[in-house]
Amino acid sequence: MSASIIGWAHTTFGKKEESIEELIVSVARDALAHAKISAGDVDEIYLGHFNAGFSPQDFTASLVLQADPALRFKPTTRVENACATGSAAVHQAAKSIAAKAARVVLVVGVEQMTRTPPAEIGNNLLKASYLPEDGDTVGGFAGVFGKIAGGYFQRYGDQSDALARIAAKNHRNGAGNPYAQMRKDLGYDFCRNESDKNPFVAGPLKRTDCSLVSDGAAALVIADIETAMGAERAVLLRSLAHVQDFLPMSKRDILEFEGCAVAWKQALGQAKLSLDDLSFVETHDCFTIAELIEYEAMGLAPRGQGARAISEGWVEKDGKLPVNVSGGLKAKGHPIGATGVSMHALTAMQLCGEAPEGIQLRAPKLGGVFNMGGAAVANYVSIMERIR
Repeated sequence: MSASIIGWAHTTFGKKEESIEELIVSVARDALAHAKISAGDVDEIYLGHFNAGFSPQDFTASLVLQADPALRFKPTTRVENACATGSAAVHQAAKSIAAKAARVVLVVGVEQMTRTPPAEIGNNLLKASYLPEDGDTVGGFAGVFGKIAGGYFQRYGDQSDALARIAAKNHRNGAGNPYAQMRKDLGYDFCRNESDKNPFVAGPLKRTDCSLVSDGAAALVIADIETAMGAERAVLLRSLAHVQDFLPMSKRDILEFEGCAVAWKQALGQAKLSLDDLSFVETHDCFTIAELIEYEAMGLAPRGQGARAISEGWVEKDGKLPVNVSGGLKAKGHPIGATGVSMHALTAMQLCGEAPEGIQLRAPKLGGVFNMGGAAVANYVSIMERIR
């Protein structure tokens, strides 16, 4: 690819008092300032915003223009692809640059979920599933992944230990991330055992297996190579892959996350790399069972043996392939439209040595991002490398 990230901005995630408009405007301004790019030099804008009923204000693309009068009349498009909405916006920006339709693109991802009553939150999220089959699922989207977890347990045995280790790892990592919604090391025992504070939510999934309802925003400035080489920093989007799978789970083997596997294969192939070449990965742990299956889909462990990656320490911060050093969606929070942009921003921070001290790895060279919409329906992989 010919596109590089040259600046970013990231709010804290959690329950925010700011409006959707205020969140968008603040990160857009901060990202432009970080990239040292004037608003007038922006050629195009993409906004990632899922909404689905979370915000009364729909048609939000033009809210980005309020970050600076010079953004007025710039082509601006809202992008949506369920929980992969943010990555969809990033990939569209890169495609505009590759097509030479733009040299500088501003990408913003945002969501505000916490002002919505809990019952409506569940209904809104369930819209990312196939309603004819899953519309009556008890527990909403957690119920969908509860079914996936139950099926995985039935095929490969009880994986409760592995799920608790994943949750504990991500909360331990998130404790060092100032952007994270939950900065608390919960410990393995708390995550493993049912309690009043950690009840079962759906199937074998407990509360600690589920990502957090959240508000927040993130933004990126993405530029062509010529512009990037004159910037203070530049992180190349070395390869990008987007694989869309069937929406109905009945049309595929949901325990294999085949779209995820194909996306990883395509992205690594384009970059002429293997998984072993990566320094770390930020992956989509909307539920701990998702991260477990993703270990297998990315090729880190054979089918049915994803638990080895966590039990043998491969994915720990000091392991052979650290996964979700940021704390992942599990600890960081999951404001739908912001998540993919956040994952790319945090990966760029890592590669530039500018991540928060508590999560910065030692001299990482290559980072991978996997962001997923629905139950492995929209699958986006980005492989990133610092070039300046």
